[in-house]
Amino acid sequence: MGMMSAADPPAPRTVTAGPGDAGQRIDNFLARHLKGVPKTRIYRALRKGEVRVNGHRTRPHYHLVDGDRVRIPPIRYRVAGEPPVVPVKLLDQVPVLFEDGHILVVDKPAGLAVHGGSGMEFGLVEALRQLRPDLDFLELVHRLDRETSGCLMLALGRPALVALQRQLAERRGIRKHYLALVKGVPSGGGAVTVDRPLRQIRGRDGKKQVIVDAGGQQATTVFRIRRAFADTALLDAELLSGRMHQARVHAAHMGHPVAGDRLYGDDGFNARMQGLGLGRLFLHAERLRIHHPDSGLRQDFFAPLPAALESVLSGQ
Repeated sequence: MGMMSAADPPAPRTVTAGPGDAGQRIDNFLARHLKGVPKTRIYRALRKGEVRVNGHRTRPHYHLVDGDRVRIPPIRYRVAGEPPVVPVKLLDQVPVLFEDGHILVVDKPAGLAVHGGSGMEFGLVEALRQLRPDLDFLELVHRLDRETSGCLMLALGRPALVALQRQLAERRGIRKHYLALVKGVPSGGGAVTVDRPLRQIRGRDGKKQVIVDAGGQQATTVFRIRRAFADTALLDAELLSGRMHQARVHAAHMGHPVAGDRLYGDDGFNARMQGLGLGRLFLHAERLRIHHPDSGLRQDFFAPLPAALESVLSGQ
């Protein structure tokens, strides 16, 4: 879908929330109806009172009720033809693993954020909304770090989104497995469970970081050795919760930081891995299992390890 020019801004309009919109946050609702508009601009419209629900100002965390009348303001944004922040060649590298009208599963490449923000106007979601104007609804079910590749699932309808997020919250149906190359080889040879709460903080540079802290949110990761080398190991990391940077922080906490991790890793180890050709974080969402939100049947999705990471393993 082409974007309107600054000379021809969209007119204000009122949209009535239906049963399928009930429970959705107003910021996500606006993002769906203002395709291509950066979230930062949407939040500014909410703060300035440009958006009205039933004639009143509202906040980003407001959850819609069936029958709410939402005034969507005219918003000027990128003129048609201007290049998006996300390179087209990178978007061409996003394979679709599965699509059926309820869910869309893609193999996200490393280096591509899942959504705009933190200085990036466009991410995978915004780009997909432009490339797939036939999709009336497209929302993330879960997230991956910008530096992480692999299985990423999006919902193509509100009922699917609610059902899948319930599976995540209740820890049933959904299983997520990552591959991580780490420093050293965990002892014992079996499964190592790290059950440590995680808390978000702001680093010295103002960016979000995560630490192990008793006052944080509960988080559990099960690590299993997939392949052991002389002084590194390829681990299967099963996330039993979905906290920010969870696998990376838990791996570092048990003394085996992930290769290429500039935030929680080991500088000397990272330099050595870079010498073997590693130019990114060695963390890949390899497998994703769900109970389908419509049929209830179990489905498994698989994203093969990128060739660049396979090459690093061959040098171990």
